[in-house]
Amino acid sequence: MKRDEAIPVMEGAVCPVPLAHDVTVVMGHGSGGRMTHDLVQRRFQRVLGNPALEQGDDAAVLRLPQAAGRLAITTDAHIVAPLFFPGGDIGRLAVCGTVNDLAVMGAHPLWLTASFILEEGLPLATLDRVIESMRVAAEEAGVAIVAGDTKVAERGKADGLFISTAGVGWVPEGREASGRLARPGDAVLVSGPLGDHGIAVLEARGGLGLASDIVSDVAPIHGLVEALFEACRQVHVLRDPTRGGLATTLNEIARQSSVGIELDESAIPVRPAVQSACELLGMDPLYVANEGRLVAIIAAAEAEAALQALRRTRYGEGAVRIGRVLADPAGRVLMRTAIGGTRLVDMLAGEMLPRIC
Repeated sequence: MKRDEAIPVMEGAVCPVPLAHDVTVVMGHGSGGRMTHDLVQRRFQRVLGNPALEQGDDAAVLRLPQAAGRLAITTDAHIVAPLFFPGGDIGRLAVCGTVNDLAVMGAHPLWLTASFILEEGLPLATLDRVIESMRVAAEEAGVAIVAGDTKVAERGKADGLFISTAGVGWVPEGREASGRLARPGDAVLVSGPLGDHGIAVLEARGGLGLASDIVSDVAPIHGLVEALFEACRQVHVLRDPTRGGLATTLNEIARQSSVGIELDESAIPVRPAVQSACELLGMDPLYVANEGRLVAIIAAAEAEAALQALRRTRYGEGAVRIGRVLADPAGRVLMRTAIGGTRLVDMLAGEMLPRIC
């Protein structure tokens, strides 16, 4: 071609022309261009759409409830493996985990944001399942996912899918629940059997020779919290015993409040299948993660009313009283054993079950 000849241009061409990719995540999905736009529009907004999310701006602008109270804000990250397990998946886990962190502060969960790290090669059908699961969980919890982001990592760099979330809730005036508010004489309650989530995820990984009908307890617990506040005036501490299990959670509370906590071994609820799995693997169910359980520390005089209120809720049918708060030894958790002795229950040391939530 001579220098003075015009270079032919294809009318309407885009350089480079993106190829259609409808089966797996590719690096182009993280480019910020047309493929990213299509991924967000066709998969996230189509399923999770609400007026705030559909604005398409860099941040959601939301109107606060017209009531006295305070904001509760939390953030979380989720790297569970495998992505799907009996009773749940990483999407349901991301929504419920964030909702529960708000609920145990006495907050009404309102809004979530979600950031997705997608690995190149992730099947889009898998992503669709996760998004739908998040929609169902958000609907159950009564929250809206109002903002989000996606990034794509190279193959082998993100293990399929990671999700980070943030949550905002509204704490009505007069509610005060904190790990620093446990008082000697208080009753310690738990909403149901322990260890279901951790063992369900462990079984889903395979290779351990375990086979049972254990399913994760992953669920939103805001309904349990609301039932407690309706039934009781002296709700002091609320926690969801996730990583590190019940033992670690109670040790954290004992240290925050400078109190002792005494547990009754015979009262602690653990399903036989979970107990058997823990014995086989040399684990203690007190340290196994939960994702739909509530620990409540309340005035002893209200313990029975609290139990009745919890047992009327969807996820609190198995609520029981498991212990009491003592003045001493401050910062320690003790177990009154079935044979009449007492032993120390310490905080989890190290990592027992990685990639659990």
